[in-house]
Amino acid sequence: MNNPLPISVTILDKEYKIACPPGEQAALLESAEYLDGKMREIRDKGSIIGSERIAVIAALNIAHELLHNSQLDSDITETLTPRLKSLESKIAEALQNARQLEI
Repeated sequence: MNNPLPISVTILDKEYKIACPPGEQAALLESAEYLDGKMREIRDKGSIIGSERIAVIAALNIAHELLHNSQLDSDITETLTPRLKSLESKIAEALQNARQLEI
């Protein structure tokens, strides 16, 4: 049941068969399309020649995006956590005050 399925993807007009776990086909196809787009952008700029070099530059760009986005997520979490705790405390205090008024 969990046997990988062969999926064909095309990147820079070259077809690749890739073993893909069941249920992950859509994600694989989306990833391949994203990579193909990045590689085409690099190729179309004309400054880098050769599929291997284009692939390495695309991989570096994608890794940079990933690390940058991870840092942004971390920064947002660090900023929001104290604010959320403060809001939680204020809500708890307001609820406590409302309960006391009911009594």
